[in-house]
Amino acid sequence: MNLHLKKAAFTLCLLQLLATVAAAQGSILEEYIREGLQNNDAVRQQNFLLEKNMYALQEARGLFLPQTTINSTYTTATGGRRINFPVGDLLNPVYSTLNRLTASNQFPQIANVNEQFFPRNFYDVKIRTILPLVNAEIYYNRLIKKEQISFQQAEVNVYKRQLVADIKTAYYRYLQAGQAIGIYENALALLAENRRVNESLVRNGMVNTSVLARIDSEIAKVKAQAEEVRNNERNAAAYFNFLINRNLDEKILRDTLLSSNLTTIVASDTSIAAREELQKLQSAITINQFALRLNRSYWLPKVGAALDLGSQGFDFAFNDQTRYLLFNLTIDIPIFSGFRNVNKIKQAERDISALQAQQSYAEDQLRLQLQTLINSYRTAVEVYKANETQVVSARRFYGDTFKRYREGQANYIELLDAQTQLLNAQLQLSIAQENILIRLAEIERAQASYPL
Repeated sequence: MNLHLKKAAFTLCLLQLLATVAAAQGSILEEYIREGLQNNDAVRQQNFLLEKNMYALQEARGLFLPQTTINSTYTTATGGRRINFPVGDLLNPVYSTLNRLTASNQFPQIANVNEQFFPRNFYDVKIRTILPLVNAEIYYNRLIKKEQISFQQAEVNVYKRQLVADIKTAYYRYLQAGQAIGIYENALALLAENRRVNESLVRNGMVNTSVLARIDSEIAKVKAQAEEVRNNERNAAAYFNFLINRNLDEKILRDTLLSSNLTTIVASDTSIAAREELQKLQSAITINQFALRLNRSYWLPKVGAALDLGSQGFDFAFNDQTRYLLFNLTIDIPIFSGFRNVNKIKQAERDISALQAQQSYAEDQLRLQLQTLINSYRTAVEVYKANETQVVSARRFYGDTFKRYREGQANYIELLDAQTQLLNAQLQLSIAQENILIRLAEIERAQASYPL
């Protein structure tokens, strides 16, 4: 019982942390995320596929409705096989005898029949309406199309969540590059102050001119490092703008609220129930279960009805003799198909078993990923705390060394070493801050906790 309570407390702690960080992010980054979710081409492509699946469901539903078409044919022919029937030779003698007996012409002479098989100048126009009455394929096809929408919706959310994580990571790296530029600019300011002080010391004969040469060399080195960081900032800005589908050189606003509550301890919660990857696998299993039911219903008869309302005749005649109404009721009952349906059932069962095994493996893999990220975040927090202490110590050590250097109690190598330590400590603190933010974004992605 205590274990369950601790786990619940851990979960609450993590959710509170993520909510705090999300609140601290302010409106700037959130606005960029909304812009990215709306304009990113990859997400838009997945949304188009989702709309396609929705139309496919409407198409599947339409199979239950009657289908009405107009069919028309016109046929004319000459030549070919013929049928000869000597009806005149058979009846004319009889009719002649009857006319003599009755002293009348009531029984006319008729010609022999000589008719070709192919119709000549014959038309057939009809309106046909077909309605499926019993058809398992149509029923399960609709269920499958409906589940495919859930599958594609999960796919869209996978892209969205990954995009959110990528946008946050790119934004944090852009901010870190800006912080690094500020650190190098401060270092250049310190070097400029050192040069001013050393120029005074050279004029007073307290140090030789080689110190100024060493300072100029250090200034050139720091300027080169600052330029490299500026290039990293430009690249980070271009990638960030690419993610949200803007011009690559467009200006990016800086969010100053991102460094709040970075050292809150994260609990070891491994909840992955909201991951869309698992929802996709579950939808795939459901689709295959519908396919299995469809294969098992192969023995069900297919019943359909058809109604034809039309007219057919020769020489485009249209009257009571040409008009017709025809109703059909069809029933198809499968008897034997070479065991194909049995083998389809076995294949569908194996597909479901494979997907279930894949689902179990994915759950373990995602849980391991989340636990690893939580451990990485804890490490990043400890590194950040240690770097904070190092920056305080390095700043104090540099101040003391600079004071001793002005008093002639320390040489310039000691001062330069103190300044290098301060510069490196500030850079490491900036990188540690970026790592914490990135780890939080990764945890948020691993838990699928960002509200889409």
